[in-house]
Amino acid sequence: MFLIGIDPDVDKSGFALIHEKNYELLNLTFFELFERFNKLKNDYPTEEIRVFIECGFLNKSNWHKINKGSASVNANIGNRTGRNHEVAYKLIEMCEFLNLTYFKVKPTTRKRDSKEFNLITGIRKRTNQEQRDAFMLIYGR
Repeated sequence: MFLIGIDPDVDKSGFALIHEKNYELLNLTFFELFERFNKLKNDYPTEEIRVFIECGFLNKSNWHKINKGSASVNANIGNRTGRNHEVAYKLIEMCEFLNLTYFKVKPTTRKRDSKEFNLITGIRKRTNQEQRDAFMLIYGR
């Protein structure tokens, strides 16, 4: 079984893959993700692939603002949030197009720093927040 976690982002999404005792943590562009999914689909039966996508749009409220921030700062936050949500929708569309089983995952409010991530997972390599978030979507499944 291939478990894939995706933390959507406009530039490069966090990508985590677990297969047997092996794992990968990367940041991939939208089309690098497409190539990766397509290769997996061609090399393995689709029923062996499970994709877990963090979907911020599942949160009740998507109102993000800095109280002391200017209108421009808050507009930029909303713009980035909306763009990331759209990437999640497009990843869902990609999975449907490729006939891959996917799950929409509501984000947790808690981010893991590298120290806590290392303690939980035992992974000692250097990671960034997107990779950690993607990995936590599939860890322990």
